[in-house]
Amino acid sequence: MAGESVVASSAATFSALALELPIWAMFIGWIAFFTRGLNFKAGLVNLGCVLIGLVLGIGAAYLQGVLGPYLGAYAITAVVLAITAAALSLARLPVFNNLLGFFLGLVSYFASHLPPTLGSFASLGVAAAIGIAAGFLAHAWAHRVNAIRPASSAS
Repeated sequence: MAGESVVASSAATFSALALELPIWAMFIGWIAFFTRGLNFKAGLVNLGCVLIGLVLGIGAAYLQGVLGPYLGAYAITAVVLAITAAALSLARLPVFNNLLGFFLGLVSYFASHLPPTLGSFASLGVAAAIGIAAGFLAHAWAHRVNAIRPASSAS
């Protein structure tokens, strides 16, 4: 448990102090890692799904801006309908099909209150990638410690 906490603390500190990224955005990646797979390959797939979710979120913000003058407050209805349908459809892809990852990316974008730009995508994507890496390292640490424990207690 201590090792995982050190990994989380290190990732949070690096995100916040070195890169000036929001800590919560790093934890979006951490959560995404644990949604499925729990190995390096699955972590990369989960990251891909979060990034797709970020693109969907940025697309939703852009679409909201386009439709707002025509639909007023009801633009949100059309946007959520379109983006949710897109995410649910993407969940049928053969590899990048982690629906939770898509929605974590969407939530990350909307929680950030950033403009729909490539810079916003890059910032949130880097934070998610750090979280995925930290989740992988924490899981690997726990797995290694748990594998060693029974052997040392048997002696």
